[in-house]
Amino acid sequence: MTIDKPASPMVTEAMQVDRSSLRLQRCNLVQVEGPEPGKIMPVDRERLVVGKSPEADWTVPDLTVSRQHFAIRSEGGRFLVQDLGSTNGTELDGARVREAFLRPGALIKAGEVIFRFVTEYDAVHIRPSDKERFGPMRGRSLRMREIFAMLERVASSDATVMLLGRTGTGKGAAALALHQASPRAAKPMVTVDCGAVARNLIESELFGHVKGAFTGATGLRKGALESCQGGTLFLDELDDLPLDLQPKLLRAIEERVFVRLGSTKALPFDARVVGASKKDLVVEVAAGRFREDLYYRLSVVSIRLPDLRERPEDIGLLYDHFTGESGPAFDELEESNRQRWLSHAWPGNVRELRNAVERSRALQGDGLFGGFADAGTTGAAMQGGLRPDYDLPFKEAKEQLLDVFERKYLERLLLRSEGGVSGAAREAGIDRKYLYSLLDKHGLERPGRK
Repeated sequence: MTIDKPASPMVTEAMQVDRSSLRLQRCNLVQVEGPEPGKIMPVDRERLVVGKSPEADWTVPDLTVSRQHFAIRSEGGRFLVQDLGSTNGTELDGARVREAFLRPGALIKAGEVIFRFVTEYDAVHIRPSDKERFGPMRGRSLRMREIFAMLERVASSDATVMLLGRTGTGKGAAALALHQASPRAAKPMVTVDCGAVARNLIESELFGHVKGAFTGATGLRKGALESCQGGTLFLDELDDLPLDLQPKLLRAIEERVFVRLGSTKALPFDARVVGASKKDLVVEVAAGRFREDLYYRLSVVSIRLPDLRERPEDIGLLYDHFTGESGPAFDELEESNRQRWLSHAWPGNVRELRNAVERSRALQGDGLFGGFADAGTTGAAMQGGLRPDYDLPFKEAKEQLLDVFERKYLERLLLRSEGGVSGAAREAGIDRKYLYSLLDKHGLERPGRK
């Protein structure tokens, strides 16, 4: 009997860019109980055989272990444990299996010997790209050139990529750049905005449906997983994906098959998956709002895109890119105007800058007037309330307004709080870990204890 657990597999090379750092994830097999407890074997090959035979990759001197007891096999970025016809069988987390997917922390029992499948992270460094662009992305700052180098490295593979960052930081542009630089560039790239689709329609949007699947389903409809065959599936705003739908998406990514809503026929799924989230998914997992196994499956490569205010050296370059040949270059602006652009807080990030450039061209003036109150605006200027940018789509305008509100609220909270983070969290009525996340999100220093 084969038990196929839809658990989260780990990969040998899962790299993460967080600010200017890069981390390399590696997998190990650790003996928990047996003749050599604590012994570690790196899972760094396509097939690792465990048994008491001297020919096994890991020789375990135990009478209850067969000569070749089980193997751990790498398969397209996933890891499987496979029983090799052993006498006493192989168990995964207490269930006897012939073959099953591995998840982080999984326990494998061979006879009376128990192993744990674990992961560790090593800090590594990547040489920044010497280019100031990657596809539609632009940047000369160190952090952006590190991200370009990272994207260049992973573009040729089929590894799933998770893009993190606030609204307007360029997650969509990064996904497009990956697709254009990949071997799948000639095939379609399909985008699903999980936050813009009604909750009762998101499953049909992803998997499609057959006639009669639900009220109003008058015919067959192809979903995103079917439409992007051979290309790239970009799942934007993944933090808005309903929790009850996440296991179905995980299974489709794991097994490379899916089923249309209302059907029983399995269809093949062949696409590179790129996800994006404006929220920290580690926090979402801890809060129970996002499945841990889906997070690990999608975060083979995880890249955090910085806010525009964290890379002011890119403002002039982006200004010239969006202006093109229709207006003066950034260096040709008056000094006072340049300083206004450089000192603006850009709560809407690159998207806000692009809109400001377009306003400048349309009105032949300074596009920074109106719109959002600057994140550095002080009390008197804020008396009239936060001002939304009505030129943006509703969702983007709302998110930018919330970002400005969060930052101003936190600044005032920290000024009046005397009890450190714990006291500030109590005063705000929020969890301390969530407050940490908000402070990091807005680049605010954590208060010390009184």
